[in-house]
Amino acid sequence: MQLIKSFRGLRPIRELAEKVASHPYDVLNREEAFALAKDNPHSFLHINKPEVDIDPAVSVYDPRVYAKGRENLDRFVAEGTLRRDEKDTLYVYRQVMGEHTQTGLVAIASVDAYEADLIKKHEFTRPDKEDDRVNHMDALDAQVGPVFVTYAAQAKVNALIEQVTRAAPEYDFAAEDGTHHTFWTIADEALTEDLEAAINGLDCIYVADGHHRSAAASRVRALYEDRNPDHKGDESYNYFLVVLFPHDQMQILDYNRIIKDLNGQSSSEFLGALSAKFEVETVSDAASANPTGAQQFGLYLEKQWYRLHLNAAAAAAIDATDPVNSLDVSIMQNTILGPLLDIQDQRTDKRVDFVGGIRGLAELEKRVDSGEWQAAIALYPTSIESLMAIADAGEVMPPKSTWFEPKLKSGLVVHVLD
Repeated sequence: MQLIKSFRGLRPIRELAEKVASHPYDVLNREEAFALAKDNPHSFLHINKPEVDIDPAVSVYDPRVYAKGRENLDRFVAEGTLRRDEKDTLYVYRQVMGEHTQTGLVAIASVDAYEADLIKKHEFTRPDKEDDRVNHMDALDAQVGPVFVTYAAQAKVNALIEQVTRAAPEYDFAAEDGTHHTFWTIADEALTEDLEAAINGLDCIYVADGHHRSAAASRVRALYEDRNPDHKGDESYNYFLVVLFPHDQMQILDYNRIIKDLNGQSSSEFLGALSAKFEVETVSDAASANPTGAQQFGLYLEKQWYRLHLNAAAAAAIDATDPVNSLDVSIMQNTILGPLLDIQDQRTDKRVDFVGGIRGLAELEKRVDSGEWQAAIALYPTSIESLMAIADAGEVMPPKSTWFEPKLKSGLVVHVLD
């Protein structure tokens, strides 16, 4: 079954690409998005977070918000900010963040392959978040946020992509956070066909980030199919926008936790309870507490950092062959959050929140020192190999197990649902 194919992208004109490119819709709150978009009429935030142009009293899920997104998309096209490519093609997108470089292939992926689990998932989705993306895609007749996809690295694919990157890029700019973004279109039809064949020859690919967008694309396909009495299966709504990266170029950062309270325990009681499963060491600063390997955690409590290391007896009880329960996020849940703090479901319990590793451990200190939260737990990053093993096993990772960096810019290419 076909996994991906080329498409006619809707893209910014070259001179406006840097102004158009924006953060993904789900990494900014409304106020942050408004601040970034208010002085930039070309920002793609007007399309992927159209609430920036709506009265703040109006819910972000109000139909008027989605309608505004469509209005703004139409305006970008009418003004010539975005133009549609004349023929189907693939694109290459490179990101450089510090010492890390990742180069991905931009394509559209088959909803049929997604529903057949040839595009594998590793997370549950929330209905309200899915509904939001369904309403956004349906209002815009477009998918504007690419799904972040990975695959087992292939030397042949690397060589083909390297051919593309020898040419002059279409876009090349540094974002406000210092991350560098370079984007190529592939004019060579034979090279496009070779890349399609190489990816379509894989057994499967994996959703890394974007489970709500991919699940919503499946629902949107069903909606459009019902509306189309001449449905054939090759319409653009049978596909969704993706950027595919080889697994060995993926960068996953830690995804840390902050805790509202200690479930009625004093700090000394909590530390004592931890010592049943962990070697607890008082350390001088965050750098000393930062985990350097699996089965290690940092704890920040009452302005003091601690280093936690699973003791030998607790470690021996972990089934290393279980791809889910051997994850550090599962160990944290099963040894700390559940039994000691009575946080049974991180997805719904308001006594726990999540802080992406890009913000650093200083953010954990800040949140706890504010008095709103009582403790913080720092984790070692989940590996991409663990993610793939869990997806291969048909299992689901605990919530907020991975934080991918750098994030894909939105607005560099749009998939139109004709």
